[in-house]
Amino acid sequence: MLKLYYNTLSPNVRRVWLTLLEKTLTFETVLIKLDGDQFQPEFLEINPFHHIPVLEDDGLRLVESLAIMDYLEAKYPTPALLPTSPEALAKVRMVQLLTANELFPPVVQLICQKEDSPQFTRAKQKLETVLQFFSDLLGNSPYFASDQLTLGDIVAGAAISLLLKLEINLTDYPNMDQWFKRLMQREPWQKTELSPEDFKQFKRRVKVLVKLRTRELTGGK
Repeated sequence: MLKLYYNTLSPNVRRVWLTLLEKTLTFETVLIKLDGDQFQPEFLEINPFHHIPVLEDDGLRLVESLAIMDYLEAKYPTPALLPTSPEALAKVRMVQLLTANELFPPVVQLICQKEDSPQFTRAKQKLETVLQFFSDLLGNSPYFASDQLTLGDIVAGAAISLLLKLEINLTDYPNMDQWFKRLMQREPWQKTELSPEDFKQFKRRVKVLVKLRTRELTGGK
């Protein structure tokens, strides 16, 4: 039986959760409270890096959301969430990596910085660059590089849903706007969408993590 260690506040968890639901797989869930459960000895035995998600499957333990998604696609290939052509596959991978490396960091900045700060302005500019690239890549296709939902859509969609909650809309990118509305018509996306209260908790947690990370980098100063 598949077992997912999760918390609904985590965008990385949501990627895996959506993949499981889109593939209509049966799985157990173990809630990890992010106020200390991730540092308990019993969880550190499962993942010494104290991160979620973690997926267990008949003795196999997997960490890192993208690796987990690849495993689920390979072991449970129906319905397929990856295209087969080299070009389309590369585009899906590109969307996943751009989301992680170029889209999500500015989202963190928008949460942590004041709206009149230079950092906030630069973050918005960076987001506009990423969204324009994604819009051009999507073109007239219903999903990234495919007529069917892909793992790229799952990764990008889970992150872009945060933008809308930060009042960054997609009106300047009509094809992206329609793409996101298409995602939100799907039952798994409705089921896993953060509530307003959960999003407030998510923002508070991001601010705390950024402060802790800053202290680590500055030696506690």
